[in-house]
Formats: sequence, C-alpha cells, structure tokens
Amino acid sequence: MPKKHAAIGVQMHSGWGVLIAVSSADSLELLDRKRIVVVDPAMPGGKQPYHHARLLLDGQNLAVAERYLEEYAAACEQTATFAIKEAVLGVRSQGYRIVGTAILQGAGRPLPPLAQILAAHPLIHTAEGEFFCRAARIACERLKIPVTGIRRRDLDERAKISFGKRANQLKRNIANLGKPLGPPWTADHKDAVLAAVTILAGG
Repeated sequence: MPKKHAAIGVQMHSGWGVLIAVSSADSLELLDRKRIVVVDPAMPGGKQPYHHARLLLDGQNLAVAERYLEEYAAACEQTATFAIKEAVLGVRSQGYRIVGTAILQGAGRPLPPLAQILAAHPLIHTAEGEFFCRAARIACERLKIPVTGIRRRDLDERAKISFGKRANQLKRNIANLGKPLGPPWTADHKDAVLAAVTILAGG
C-alpha cells in the first residue's frame, strides 16, 4: 500500500525556527509541530554570527571573520540536520512519505560581498536571516528532501495559484487547526502550514 504524502514547512528566525509537518489540504492533518534550535551552544556568537564576525575583523583582513562564519555554518548545519531528521523520522513512523519542504524566506535579494555586509548593520541582519534559512535548506538536502524557498510576501499569491477559490477557506481551516492543540499557534505556524500544502499541491 503506497504511503500517504506529507510536507514540511519551516519559518526560521535567529538561531531557531518553527517546523510543522502536514498532510494534504484535502485531509488537512497536523503531523508534527516543533521549535527547532539550529545553533551550537559551544560556538561563540550566540544567535548573531555576522555581528560576531564584525567584531573579529582585523583591519581590512577578512580571513578571520570568513573562517569563523564557515565554522559556525558547519556547526549550525549539523545541528539543523539532527533536529529536522528527528521530525522526519516521526512523520515517517506515522506512515507518511515526505515529498518536500517549504522554507519561508525574506526578500531573497542577493547579498553583496562579506566586506560590504559587515560594514552595514541592516545588511548584517539580512545576512543572518539568510544564514539560518540556508542551514535549514542544507539540512533537508542532506536528508534527501526536496526544498522550495518561498518568499513570505509571495505566500498568499502562491496559495491562490495552487487552490484558487478554495484558498481563503484553506486559510481558515489552518487557523482552526491549532485550536485543539493549544498555543503556540502563531502566524509562523499558520504560514508554515500554508507553505507546506502548496508543496503538496504541486505549487
């Protein structure tokens, strides 16, 4: 008997994220909801690696900052892989096959070279947002799960394309999905569910 399909939705923040796993929009069922932590507490910099990299600058020499970011990224990717794998195994144990992951993103504009990032505080924040999304993406790729990045501002339009007139009712169903579970059921959770079901719809 073929396994039922499921998808994962992820909304990342600095050092942590919201992860949900859900079945199809027609038989909407929340299979998992968890807070994943992707930072290694042994690494300096806490949840702000680019802020820490800025402190490491030695004149115009970026080598120390670059090396730190590479090591920090490797640690976060390993931690993220462990956290997401735990969720994946739990979903599979319920008889589902995960067909993809949707990772919600910010603006998605290309970042400039590191020297320019570290010279501008707004770019440091943007880079950190992209950094943790990338850690989640790499973790999913290591687990052989297809990944789709979705800009959060594009999510409603993608839902309309995928579900047409049913999109508004689906969003209401998602809002109600968290009631039996209790809090937290924030905009992060709801958007992660909506992103995941667009993956299941082929959107």
